[in-house]
Amino acid sequence: MRPEPHTHVHGGSAEPHAHTDGEVPHTHPDPGVDPHPPRLPDGSPALRIGIGGPVGSGKTALVAALCRALADELRLAVVTNDIYTTEDADFLLRNGVLPAERVRAVETGCCPHTAIRDDISANLDAIEDLSDQLGTLDLVLVESGGDNLTATFSRGLVDQQIFVVDVAGGDKVPRKGGPGVSTADLLVINKTDLAPLVNADLSVMQRDAAARRGELPTVFLSLVQDRTATPVADWIRGLLRARAQTPAEVAG
Repeated sequence: MRPEPHTHVHGGSAEPHAHTDGEVPHTHPDPGVDPHPPRLPDGSPALRIGIGGPVGSGKTALVAALCRALADELRLAVVTNDIYTTEDADFLLRNGVLPAERVRAVETGCCPHTAIRDDISANLDAIEDLSDQLGTLDLVLVESGGDNLTATFSRGLVDQQIFVVDVAGGDKVPRKGGPGVSTADLLVINKTDLAPLVNADLSVMQRDAAARRGELPTVFLSLVQDRTATPVADWIRGLLRARAQTPAEVAG
């Protein structure tokens, strides 16, 4: 296995490059930037971020990690999507990452991509319900049910989308492409700690992700070793910082 790609996040963008120390990718914040973004002005629409990816890639674990990182800084809520259960929401509640009133579970009763792309009304209703109950929110995370590489979110539902794949699926996954891998605003390649066990070459995954995504950022992550998903949390902080600085444009 070649040296593990190391990802740095600066001001909301991620730039992967090879690193030789074998550590899990982490971030080095710019020293002059406040790592805690200001909250949005009261009455502003929340930043809505969709999190999609195949079954078992670590979407719910990533949501839990982001809640650990951001819940004390931001007015945060989560909407989960499952076909016939509330399992993902129940996982978040069992792990105590957010109070129950900040989590909504949507039972889609259909293919996951339908509720996040084709008929988004149930998710919009859940977000509206959260806003009515909680007031101004800075951030809403919308987790899709597990889907394949074609899953994408409607831009009527989310402002930015994260797509999660995992190393256990093999180093061929980024090469397969698909709208999730190719067009998501941030690609997360999760479970880097498993690479030696499944003979996955992270440098190959880095190369293929760059070929599919161009300038769009990719981060490599092990939620076993980074329980607050540091590079992803920093990417979100950068988005919120920019949004708080231009509230009039966002609201318009």
